[in-house]
Amino acid sequence: MSPAAATLAPDQQAAADRVIESLAGSGARLRDDQLTAVSALVEPAARVLVVQATGWGKSAVYWSATAILRSSGAGSEGSGPNQHHSGPTLIVSPLLSLMRDQVAAAERAGLRAATLNSSNFDDWSVIEAQLHAGDLDVLLVSPERLANPGFGRRVLDALSGRLGLLVIDEAHAISDWGHDFRPDYRRVSDVLQTLNPQTPVLATTATANARVTDDVAAQLGGQTLVLRGPLARKSLHLNVIDDLSPIERYGWVARYLPDLPGSGIVYVLTVADADRLVAAIAAVHGDDVPVAAYTGQLDAARRHELEDALLRNEVKALVATSALGMGYDKPDLGFVVHVGSPPSPVSYYQQVGRAGRALDDAVVMLLASRTDDAIWDYFATATIPDPDKMTALLAALDEADGPMSVPQLEASTGFRRGRVELMLKQLSVDGATDRGPDGWTATGTPWKYDQEHYDGVIGVRRREADIMRDYVAGRQCLMQLLTSSLDDPEAQPCGRCSVCRGQLTEPLSAEVPAEIVRTITGALRRSAVLLEPRKMWPGGSFGTRGRIPAGLAAETGRVLAHADAPEWADLLAGARRGDEQAVADLGDAAVATLSAWVRETGARPDVIAALRLTGTAVAEKVAEHLCRVGRRPGLTVPVRMGDPPGRDATGATEAAYWRDHLGEMPDVAGQNVLLVVDETSSGWPITVAAAALREAGAAAVSPLLIHRSV
Repeated sequence: MSPAAATLAPDQQAAADRVIESLAGSGARLRDDQLTAVSALVEPAARVLVVQATGWGKSAVYWSATAILRSSGAGSEGSGPNQHHSGPTLIVSPLLSLMRDQVAAAERAGLRAATLNSSNFDDWSVIEAQLHAGDLDVLLVSPERLANPGFGRRVLDALSGRLGLLVIDEAHAISDWGHDFRPDYRRVSDVLQTLNPQTPVLATTATANARVTDDVAAQLGGQTLVLRGPLARKSLHLNVIDDLSPIERYGWVARYLPDLPGSGIVYVLTVADADRLVAAIAAVHGDDVPVAAYTGQLDAARRHELEDALLRNEVKALVATSALGMGYDKPDLGFVVHVGSPPSPVSYYQQVGRAGRALDDAVVMLLASRTDDAIWDYFATATIPDPDKMTALLAALDEADGPMSVPQLEASTGFRRGRVELMLKQLSVDGATDRGPDGWTATGTPWKYDQEHYDGVIGVRRREADIMRDYVAGRQCLMQLLTSSLDDPEAQPCGRCSVCRGQLTEPLSAEVPAEIVRTITGALRRSAVLLEPRKMWPGGSFGTRGRIPAGLAAETGRVLAHADAPEWADLLAGARRGDEQAVADLGDAAVATLSAWVRETGARPDVIAALRLTGTAVAEKVAEHLCRVGRRPGLTVPVRMGDPPGRDATGATEAAYWRDHLGEMPDVAGQNVLLVVDETSSGWPITVAAAALREAGAAAVSPLLIHRSV
């Protein structure tokens, strides 16, 4: 169907006009390409896939279609299996922030909308009653909600055959060829299988290349109408800087944030980076440049507060992980800065697309780093199933007397809980497992690892990483490179990016004042992170389970360097090489942390013990420095080094290893022990060593961890 051929009946056009005017103002109308989509969706059995740039107006399509379908016979029952019912619209949407915005937009369009998600559990019964009574026009749910057995029984079964329209937003997440594949999104295919075949289906995304588009269209089934438009955004001025150190990137943001237009988003790769960068900006500007960290670890209420603060321009920027992404709509967002590059040009395009929707000009900056490659390699394989582990997990389910919980499977298989959860979702998508009210079971459906398919997925992801390397190196117009990666047939040089113009968008520069870097480094090094002690023994192969007795537990400790903290990177590297100045500086930092710790708690160590977990002598040297400065005796916790468990090992496996590899503890009867530890990610060796020292008579064990790795 071409735009010229797209028409609506007069009453349908009037309903669509009311919606668009409520959203965009008096006199606003659907554009021709939007009208094409709407006119297709009001026909029974329609399958429409819209691949259009961020800001194109995809939501106007499904609100208009919903209004037309509901006005044509809301809640009618029909009589036969092929009878189309103009019941409510079900929207599968990926993020809570998107759902909240969508509910508000639907209400502005005169539609009654609600969402069922983890943040409004108390409202579920009321919303479900409204749904059953036909009092809702729109229900928004997450893909994870589709996987919930209770939701399936109470809601999906009740809607079976009654849906007026199914909308799959951010539909690229259905395809594991895409940059943001989410196994639970494949639950949409289950809904499609039980859907009245006459119910129209709309899938929308701004980030799908040809392969993803073909995959999603095939999953929709039928004769899918694909509406694909140009993806270049004329308002965006793309820039890239690739030669800054990690701490200099913090310095760049602190220096140039006040010069960026309006308010915006600064994306970082980790939660720790978000907190550190907010502290770095405060160290330079105090309260004069208001910013806040936004991560998935915040509760829903706090995230909503921050989203609203940015909408009202009460903050200059949110320093955010990818938790602030799909669905956040601020038309006048003036800039997007990335501290570290996403692994895919598709995900990068999606995030920068938040900026400049209703502006003539918006600034986009990528501050790349040599450490990005390692992150890209991780993401290339992170969601690819390991066939041996999948087989072991299925075997554990087969041998069980009944349904198993995730903690039971963790203990049974020795795999970390997060890995078990991902594997179960993947096996469930393939029909090999099923989750009921009492836990997970094997269905008996054979599971086979599709080597060719997953090799292809990894290959695609690695080619996307190569595209990001080209982007960072500026080998082509930046906008052309991004849109070409999405197979946009109209991709061409933009004339606005730093490659096309040969310079950064004014007044920005790649220069970072050394004084700002020194200020940030000093401030961040003074901010030791609390190290909360583990409270429960892991059971499993460790044997002991349950609460750790107070007489064996470690005290709350301190961490000098958390994860890949840029303020510590060079210093840690030098200390590990044995550089004397680096060791001395690291020791001085430990002294400063310990001094603040003692002032805060009043607890002074009687003896300082070193626990070496790696092949370097950093723990011993820092402990020796503390002994000299504090005039305290020192000792070394004996460890028989072997082959420590890998990162995927469970807590039980790791705790058992360190218990079996600790030697006989020295006599520390009645003494407060400061335990200096070089590096660990899990903390289990600290937990086990602290218990051993307490059993040897220590009055208290306070850990000082030099580097908490990830």
